[in-house]
Amino acid sequence: HFIVCANLLGSCYGSTNPLSENPKSGKPYFYDFPNLTTRDLAKSLEHLRQHLGISSIHTIIGGSLGGQVALEWAYLLQEQVRHTIILASNAKTSPWTIGFNETQRMAIEADSSWGENSPDAGKKGLEAARAIAMLSYRHPEDFENKQSDKEAKLDGFRISSYLRYQGQKLASRFNAFSYWVLSKAMDSHDLGRGRGNVKNALSAIPSKILAIGVDKDMLFLKEESQFIAKHVPRGSYKEIESSTGHDAFLIEYEQLQYILRSFYLEEND
Repeated sequence: HFIVCANLLGSCYGSTNPLSENPKSGKPYFYDFPNLTTRDLAKSLEHLRQHLGISSIHTIIGGSLGGQVALEWAYLLQEQVRHTIILASNAKTSPWTIGFNETQRMAIEADSSWGENSPDAGKKGLEAARAIAMLSYRHPEDFENKQSDKEAKLDGFRISSYLRYQGQKLASRFNAFSYWVLSKAMDSHDLGRGRGNVKNALSAIPSKILAIGVDKDMLFLKEESQFIAKHVPRGSYKEIESSTGHDAFLIEYEQLQYILRSFYLEEND
C-alpha cells in the first residue's frame, strides 16, 4: 500500500491558492480567487487520483474539513473505495459552525489592511480569527485544567496569553486569504445538495464507513457523526472520550489507534 496525503485546493501549503498567479492577469488572485466548495475539493483529489493512475483506494481518512471532503469523495468514488473514515465531522455544516466561521471572517474584515493587494493583508485580523477558532476547537473543561491562573489577577490572564500566542503562531505560517477561502468551503458543505437530501446522499455511499465522534466536541457535535453512521448502508460509530474537545482527534493518538485497529480487525473476523 501507499499513503497519499494531498494538500487541499485553496490552502497556501502547496496547492493553487489566492496568492497563486492568476493566468489572466499575471498577478496573484488575491480577492478574485473563486469560492470553493467541499465538493470542489473532493473533485480536485479525484483529478489527482486519475493523474496518478490509482484504480482503487483502500481507505480514505479525513478529520473536520478533511472529513467533509472525504465524505464527498467517497460519494463520487462509489465502489472504487473500500473504507471511509470520518473524524469529528458531518454530512452538512450546521448553522452553529457557520456562525463560528462568520465571526472569524468578520475579524479579518475588521483589519484595516484587508482590501489591500498584499500577501500580509488581514494578518492581525487572522490572529483574532484564530483565537476565536480556538474557543471552538477546545472544551471549557480543557481550558479550566490547563489555562487557569493559580493566583488572583485583574489582568494578564493565562488564557489571554495562550489565545494571543495561538493567533500569532498561525498568522506566521498561514495567510488570511486561504483562511477565508477554506472557511467558506466548510460553510458550503452539504452532501445532499442536488441529490435529494442528506439522507438520500448518505444511503448512496457503498463503502464501509467508520464515523468517529468526540464526546465533548463543541464544534462538530458527536450526534453529527452518529447521523452519518446511521444513514449509510455500511456504517459504524465509535467515540473518543476527551476533555480537549474537537481537537481530540489530533491529540488522543492511543484512543484513535485502538479504534482504527479494531475497525480493520472486525472486517477480518
